[in-house]
Amino acid sequence: MFEYIYNQLISPDINEVNAVAKLLLSLILGATIGLERRRKGQIAGLRTFALISMGATLAMLISIYIPQEYLGLKNGDPGRIAAQVVSGVGFLGAGAIIQMKGSVRGLTTAAGIWMTACIGLAVGAGMYLISIITTLLIIFILVNIERIEVRHNFLWESKIIRVKMRGILDDIQPLRDILISNDVHISDEFMKFDYEENFTIVNFMVRSTIRVNVPQLFKKIKHLGDPISITITNEMNM
Repeated sequence: MFEYIYNQLISPDINEVNAVAKLLLSLILGATIGLERRRKGQIAGLRTFALISMGATLAMLISIYIPQEYLGLKNGDPGRIAAQVVSGVGFLGAGAIIQMKGSVRGLTTAAGIWMTACIGLAVGAGMYLISIITTLLIIFILVNIERIEVRHNFLWESKIIRVKMRGILDDIQPLRDILISNDVHISDEFMKFDYEENFTIVNFMVRSTIRVNVPQLFKKIKHLGDPISITITNEMNM
């Protein structure tokens, strides 16, 4: 009995035993990646990644099964259906990307969706060891690479610091100096002078590491003069 099941599992032909085993393995690998994404608060989680992986595996199984069973079928290409998975999963990846007024979130999840589909295809093709190793490498990238980036201060964020000051400013160099002295890189700046209400708005497009102490930075700007408001945002608003 066990010998029969083993032979069915390792058979290059598609049968009920190895098809079910591949789908189960695909479910486990996809859910493993989805668990990490759910832990990070992403919308796409266990169910989404498990379904993507299993769907890609099923597509590969069908791709192999059709030429196998219908020998008289002309142009029986095992890779034809599977090829559509790689391009079609892009729609799911695009749906995972969220644009939030100046910033984009979900690119890592979208890349994970694409990789999970490829893992599903690999499982369907019988590349078990490669599929498992790839899953482990993806988990390593998602978990450990971020820790390395945080530990070595590699994570940079793009933000807009908006300062609204009373009066018409003749010189904003003191504001620049405060940002630069706090390891904030200024990419660009935009100014608005309101002569009727007598105030100035300065928008600094900046890049900084996540270790920048924003409250302390704002406190230094406040001591510079008499600001009406100081905000940090992703949205440009003059």
